[in-house]
Amino acid sequence: MGKNAVKISKLDVKKLIGMLNTALAEEWLAYYQYWIGARLMVGPMRSDIEPELLTHADEELGHAVRLADRILQLGGTLAPHEDSMESRERAVVNLLDRLGSGAGRPKYKVWIPVPILLPGEQTSTRVEPARSLFGAIAPATGNPGVIDAAIWIGYAWADEPRNHAVVMACGDDRDAVARTAEYLANYFWDVRHLFEFVAPTAPLDECLAAALAAGPAQKPYFISDMGDNPTAGGAGDVTWTLAELLRRPEFARPDGPRLIYASIPGPELVAAAKKAGIGAHVEGHVGAVVDSRYAGPVLLSGEVVSVVDDPENAEAVIRVGSMQIIVTERRKGYHYERYFDAHGLNPRQADIVVVKMGYLVPDLYDMQRGWMMALTRGGVDQDLHALPYRRIARPMYPLDAAMPRPDLSARFVP
Repeated sequence: MGKNAVKISKLDVKKLIGMLNTALAEEWLAYYQYWIGARLMVGPMRSDIEPELLTHADEELGHAVRLADRILQLGGTLAPHEDSMESRERAVVNLLDRLGSGAGRPKYKVWIPVPILLPGEQTSTRVEPARSLFGAIAPATGNPGVIDAAIWIGYAWADEPRNHAVVMACGDDRDAVARTAEYLANYFWDVRHLFEFVAPTAPLDECLAAALAAGPAQKPYFISDMGDNPTAGGAGDVTWTLAELLRRPEFARPDGPRLIYASIPGPELVAAAKKAGIGAHVEGHVGAVVDSRYAGPVLLSGEVVSVVDDPENAEAVIRVGSMQIIVTERRKGYHYERYFDAHGLNPRQADIVVVKMGYLVPDLYDMQRGWMMALTRGGVDQDLHALPYRRIARPMYPLDAAMPRPDLSARFVP
C-alpha cells in the first residue's frame, strides 16, 4: 500500500522518510525517559506516579512502532543502517523485559568460534548468503528458552589470535541455547564458499574504464576506494588513488567528465582556501601524514569552488581539471548526500563519484546508478591473500580453503 502511494504521490518521499526517522528517534528517546524515570523514582508518591509514567512509556513505544511501520511501507530503511533500529529495539526490549520481570542475567551464554575471516564488503546482508544467514537469527531466537543470538563477522585486518567469526547465544534453557548457537554456526560454515563482494570489484583502472564508458542511465557512477576506507580502519589519508586520478588525461581538462573525489585531509590547503576565498587559485599538499606507504603527499593546484568553515572540521573543494576534490581538515567519511550538498556539488549530476568507502552506505547506495568497488591500496586492502598474517589462528577460511570442517560445538561462558 505504501509503495503504491509513493508511485502516485508528488511528495518528496526521501525527505518524508528522513523526517519520519527523526520523529522515530524522538519517540524512542521519550519512551526511554518515561520508562527509566518510572523505574528509578523514589519517595512516598512512587506508587501513585509510577503507573502513570509507565502508561506514557507504552504510548510513546506505540508511536515509535507506528512510525517504523510507516517508514518500511514507504520503502525506506531505519537509518543509519538497514537493521540498526531493529537491533537496538531487540536489545532494549530484552533488557527491559529482564529487568521488569526480575529474571536478571540469562542463565546460559555460549559462544562458538568460526574460523572464517571475511570483510564486510563480502558479507553484506543486501545479498546472499548473508541475507538469509542473518535472517535466520530471529526465527532461531524464537525457540523457547532462548533470549537472543548474534553472528559476529570479525575484523579482517587485525592480525590477532582472537580475530575470526563468532556465533553467540544466550537464554535460560541450556540445551536450547546450545542448539541455537550450533545451528547458526553450522549454517555459517556451510555457506562460506558463497560469499562474494557485494558489487563488481576490479583494479582501479578497470573501474575507471567502466565508469567512463557508462551511459547516462548509469550516472552518477560510484567507485569505492576500498583500500583506504576510514570507517573500516583505514587511515583515510592514503593518496594512492588520488595520485592515480591526477595522472589520468581524461580529467585534465575542465570540460572532461565531472568527477567528485571524497575526500582527503589537507588542513594547510583548507586554511589557504579559507583565506583566499571562492574563485581563487590555491596550491598545497594533501594526505599521507598518517599512511605514506603507498604514495607521498600530493600537490593540489586548483580553483577554490567551495568552503565550509565548520569549527570542528573545515572543508574546501578544489577544482583540478574536471575533478572536484573535497579537502578536509581531518579525515571524514562522506556517508550522506547532505555532506555533498553543503558544498553545492549535487552528486546526482556528476559523472563519477569516488568515495573512500567499501560497500556503499544507504544514502549513497540510493544515489548510485552504477557502482564498482576498486581494489586500491591502503590499510584495509581487500586482497586478504596478499596480507602477511602471522598471528591469526590457522587454518582460516578463505586463506586455507581446503581446511577440514572445524569443531562447531557450543562453548559455555562461565
